[in-house]
Amino acid sequence: MTLIAWIQLLLIGLAVGGLLLLLLWWRHRSFTFHRLVLLTVFFTFDLILFGAFTRLTDSGLGCPDWPGCYGLSNPLAALNQIREAESLMPTGPVTLSKAWIEMLHRYFAMGVGFLIIIMVVWSWAKRKVLGNQIALISTFILVLVCVQGAFGAWTVTLKLQPLIVSIHLMLGLSLLAALSYLSNRTARLGLVFDESQYLVKDTQPGRGWVWAALIVLCVQIFLGAWVSTNYAVLACDDFPLCHGQIFPSMKFSEGFVLWRELGKTGDGRLLSIEALRAIHWTHRLGALVCLSLLLFVAFKNLKMAMIVASPQLRRWSFSLLGLALLQLVTGMSNIILDWPLVAALLHTGGAAGLIVVLVRLLTLRYEEFKRV
Repeated sequence: MTLIAWIQLLLIGLAVGGLLLLLLWWRHRSFTFHRLVLLTVFFTFDLILFGAFTRLTDSGLGCPDWPGCYGLSNPLAALNQIREAESLMPTGPVTLSKAWIEMLHRYFAMGVGFLIIIMVVWSWAKRKVLGNQIALISTFILVLVCVQGAFGAWTVTLKLQPLIVSIHLMLGLSLLAALSYLSNRTARLGLVFDESQYLVKDTQPGRGWVWAALIVLCVQIFLGAWVSTNYAVLACDDFPLCHGQIFPSMKFSEGFVLWRELGKTGDGRLLSIEALRAIHWTHRLGALVCLSLLLFVAFKNLKMAMIVASPQLRRWSFSLLGLALLQLVTGMSNIILDWPLVAALLHTGGAAGLIVVLVRLLTLRYEEFKRV
């Protein structure tokens, strides 16, 4: 890419980030650090959904280079190259619509990155008020988004290799979790400046089960990403059985070779349907374990909320319950309705929502669990 193209991309990212800040100002007519973090959480969630939309519409290679499109800053400037590629392969990975979807995803990611840079600068400039830990967490988030950007680049340059795409999604969710944690830590900084009050207490009841649910959920999300990136959603086209069997013919040794090209085995052969079934079937088994644990944690926390009369705990526990059921419904819809786009997006959004809710349950202050 030329220097001019880099400058144009930078200006586009600044414009997107500035627009997001303008929305914050228009909504509240003032800025606070906590509101900035909440804005970043909201648009990071949106970015994850847009990333899922990019993947589900096969737009990941809409611009086959990175960070621009054919070395240029936008699809309009690269219109001739896109039209040429589209004429050679009308149903291929490069079309004008796919190029715009891919580049809009990149622009949006740059805008979120801009918000995180502002957040880091602010946290260090006001660390005497916000606290050193807030500044350190903000810096960690900046490092995390840089790593996420690198995997975004490798997603394109390595031609949608399943492991890279799956890690790209997991890093996006890790970024969302870190931002959610930061938003919970800064929620009351405008009123109380003793940040020790916001440290999670080891004595918080039921915290171990929430941690277990979060870990199992992360494993299950990776399995779901592995299903999606290998296009194994319809490898079993019936439910709850798979091709009318509980244990269909499967090849785990092929399906779970991590470092390989899309659609191929580790030694370069085409991936068999048995390998795709193994990927799909494992995700189903994981869903059973994960859903059971999430429902258990939701009901356990609802019971606790009734005992200690905590409206916050009750609200977030109901959120956990609702999102777990949403995942069940959308997961089944992906199979029964042949992977509709809306259901697939809701499934990704539900997974991201579960991350946010579990992080919130982990960071509820011990005082909120005290008996009244």
